[in-house]
Amino acid sequence: MEGVEERRPLLINREETNESNQEKAVSCQGSDLEEPVATSDWRAPATILGIECLESMAFNGIATNLVVYLRTVLHDDNASSAAKVSIWYGTSYFVPIVGAVLADTWWGSYMTVMVSLILYFLGMMGTTLSSLIPTADLFPSCDDKDSDITRTPCNAVSAPHKLELYLCLFLIALGCGGVRSSLLPFGADQFIDTNHTDQPKKALFFSWFYVCVIFGVISSGTVVVWVQENVSWSLGFAISTFCVSLALVWFLACTALYRRKVPSGSPLKSICQVLVASLRKIGLNVSKQGASLFDVDYESSNGEVGSLKRLAHTSDFRFLDKAAIMTDSDLESNNPRNSWSLCTVTQVEELKILLRLAPIWATGVLHSAAFSQMHTTFIQQGKAMDTTVLSFSVPAASLYSFEVICVVCWVFFYNKVVVPTMGGVPLSQLQRIGIGRFLIVLAMSAAAVLEMMRLEKFRNSGSVLNVTWQLPQYFIVAGSEFFSLITQLEFFHGQAPDALKNVCTAFALLCIALGNYLSSLIITMVALVTTKGGESGWLPNDLNKGHMDYYFWMMTAISGLNFVLYIIFARRYKLKEAILST
Repeated sequence: MEGVEERRPLLINREETNESNQEKAVSCQGSDLEEPVATSDWRAPATILGIECLESMAFNGIATNLVVYLRTVLHDDNASSAAKVSIWYGTSYFVPIVGAVLADTWWGSYMTVMVSLILYFLGMMGTTLSSLIPTADLFPSCDDKDSDITRTPCNAVSAPHKLELYLCLFLIALGCGGVRSSLLPFGADQFIDTNHTDQPKKALFFSWFYVCVIFGVISSGTVVVWVQENVSWSLGFAISTFCVSLALVWFLACTALYRRKVPSGSPLKSICQVLVASLRKIGLNVSKQGASLFDVDYESSNGEVGSLKRLAHTSDFRFLDKAAIMTDSDLESNNPRNSWSLCTVTQVEELKILLRLAPIWATGVLHSAAFSQMHTTFIQQGKAMDTTVLSFSVPAASLYSFEVICVVCWVFFYNKVVVPTMGGVPLSQLQRIGIGRFLIVLAMSAAAVLEMMRLEKFRNSGSVLNVTWQLPQYFIVAGSEFFSLITQLEFFHGQAPDALKNVCTAFALLCIALGNYLSSLIITMVALVTTKGGESGWLPNDLNKGHMDYYFWMMTAISGLNFVLYIIFARRYKLKEAILST
């Protein structure tokens, strides 16, 4: 086991563990931290929140309009542009897994964020410089058949120029993925879990982190996109580049403020060791009390006892406990312990935590599939309605801004009204996630009812409802986003073993990506099934001829089933219990 060889293990019999050791807390000056600061100091968390604002604005400044840039400037066709952007999006959401493994195993969160921001900056700079090179956007469009043939045709965009852009976009995806995997866990590391004063601050930090993400989406989707389409693409990309450069400089300038945890070795190797050791001892029996299971206190090489957290033994997944059973061969004198045949209780419990988190994570994917309707079918529904508000024409997609404002309102409502009403005791993380899972059921129901009303009015009188009727469902979705998506990040980080903080946070983000893919699959299957026999289907181009209300009721049923499954899993979930070494 990596990390164990660097410290002297002290054998512990689980029956004889002193009870007082289970209650001792670890201070922020532990040996696994570098340059700690006072926990009441908000300068480091506030710095990280500011960096996230800049990063979100930079990424969305590129992402929001990228498909338009590929189509109008590089003159890719629609299918090719959409496919390339989808691949790029997918890369930016899967890279966090790689970044998380690097952070947890070798680099640590600080180094991972720093390297990622450098890659981010190089990619942004290259993209901006690429947009300055004269391309087909200066010449007649491909559709302009009457253009002067002596001028450069639109398909004259050189292959090297395109390759340069794609390489820069790949660097941006790498940088963005690394930041996503480590910046949030790094911010959470600025608080001490065992400090009761820090616990509410940490929960508030997660809420504000998500608000910063949304701020970047809105600011880039309005200011940056307008500059790109009405002034110049180069200036729009330059704004994003400036945001990343400012984030990098700010991050480095505040280095002295950060609490930095040293990575503890490869978590994947430890997981594999538990599985192999369990299989090698498949014939052994495990006592119910967990007696004679192997565990260690970790004493640092300089003689000081570290603050590495040991995990309390639990009774579920008992097969894995076999990996920690001590046999005569394991205890032979002068024979170093083989980590592939004998693992610690803490190693075993780390794998158990991942297995317990898996069902909660799966319900997160289904929740994200329903949540993604806000970016697809909600907008299509709004476009079929009257979009005039106070004599102004409001694009249906603009209601997303209302949803973002509602998220901020939910944050203030919970922290300023709900928590004080409950005597200052916040809801548990699992309770908050459950509320979010339930609210998405209400949101899908509201969308279905509205669609029924819209279709009935159109078919009876030929008139349409106003788009403001969608505001309630957006408000409910905002509540679901606050309670589920924000809390989910906090929950996965808090429950993750110390060696897997970044990995588990990355998997929480992966829920969003897989939820979008699942939503796309559901819509595709619905279209295939409901259009058989020449029928128009539930989701035709003309929604007045379809039944989008059936689709929303189907999503309501899926979300309702997901909520029931979540309640079952949440009730059975056992929270992580740490035994802190002195």
